[in-house]
Amino acid sequence: MKLFFKAMGMAALVATCAACSTDPNQALAKQILEDSSLATVDSMGRVILAQGLNAGSGYSQVWARDMNTFVETACEVVPTEDIRGAILVFFALQQPNGEMIDGYVLKGDFDWEDPNRYYSDAAPDHVAFKNTVETDQETSLIQIVGKYIEKTGDTSILREEVAGRTVYERMEDMVDYLMREKYDAQYGLLTGALTADWGDVQPDSTNLCDITENSVTTIDAYDNAMFAIALGYLSRMSEGEEAARWEEMRKDIMANTRKYLWDDAQNKIIPHVYPDGAPDLGGFDESKVYYHGGTAIAIEAGLLEHDEIGIANAQMVENVRLSGMPSIGLTVYPPYPEGFFPGTMSQPYCYQNGGDWTWFGGRMIQQLIAHGYVAEAYAEVRPMIDRVIQNKGFYEWYGQGGVPSGSGHFKGSAGVLCKAIEMFNAWATQNSK
Repeated sequence: MKLFFKAMGMAALVATCAACSTDPNQALAKQILEDSSLATVDSMGRVILAQGLNAGSGYSQVWARDMNTFVETACEVVPTEDIRGAILVFFALQQPNGEMIDGYVLKGDFDWEDPNRYYSDAAPDHVAFKNTVETDQETSLIQIVGKYIEKTGDTSILREEVAGRTVYERMEDMVDYLMREKYDAQYGLLTGALTADWGDVQPDSTNLCDITENSVTTIDAYDNAMFAIALGYLSRMSEGEEAARWEEMRKDIMANTRKYLWDDAQNKIIPHVYPDGAPDLGGFDESKVYYHGGTAIAIEAGLLEHDEIGIANAQMVENVRLSGMPSIGLTVYPPYPEGFFPGTMSQPYCYQNGGDWTWFGGRMIQQLIAHGYVAEAYAEVRPMIDRVIQNKGFYEWYGQGGVPSGSGHFKGSAGVLCKAIEMFNAWATQNSK
């Protein structure tokens, strides 16, 4: 009888322990669903995104790389015909060689100094511009089209004719342009100019944003990961042999990016490969620089394994601690030395030289959620959420001490946070039962 009661007591103890031990995913899901700050920021973001497709306050221009990061949420708050129309203006301004522009404005709104203006008879009311040191314009627009179709189901845009060629044919022309003008056959990857991570400013005081005889040719992970993502969208927008062709090209870009731009020993992205030889960096060891933004996009492209993503995230968190910057939106660590870049970026932790950008940090949060690092994502998104509420806006970037800078209503920041919050809520709903 004593053994019976002893056994019953042990069973009751086990049952009690099982009842009081909560599934950690379930507890986290409950916390996320009850977090009113996420709903507040999502609502704030949607209000800003509903106001149009320009990049944000202080920007009259519609930029491809910016729109790429908010088009999905914009599809929920902006009339579909407005988004479709804005996309088609890009294709109307495509250049005869297949090249795509960075962005566009109405001619009357072009109010800054830039001798390199892009025009097209197919868009007579608009003028376009391009920072040619970067190589993400074509790939950003292809991703916009893919995301627009996935959100709206409007595949007819692929067959829409713009100045005699369909949107799909024009995207083919864009890839042809990249392979003809930006492809390095030795490495099997796209090239650009020397910039900080994903940035579009080079260390040349005579011309910050355009490739000249002073530019240094580089290969980086950001440009090529963006290309791989775009090729994935093209494959999904195609059928049969066409789909297979884009997929094969994507695999080649992925393999070569991994081969030449991933440092196995340090478990990090290599900042640059220099096809024409490395420039004199004045004793600065660029190999030590960690590219936060390029790493996030490489993860989105599928270049890193699950454990590598965890290690990369831990390194980003450590970089934030060492730098004293607010969040993993930190662009690069350590930053390039004082004077390496001209203008605003001449000081470390300013703009693209180590500034903190929710625009890219939010994309890392998205990837953490997508790959199962939800607890880490929730902890690391907090400074991004809190500063939106504190500053009553989505600032473009933040300096040391969390000082907000740039556009106060930057739609790229709003877009990445709205998408991250949507992903948090979807995960939490699924794991709350």
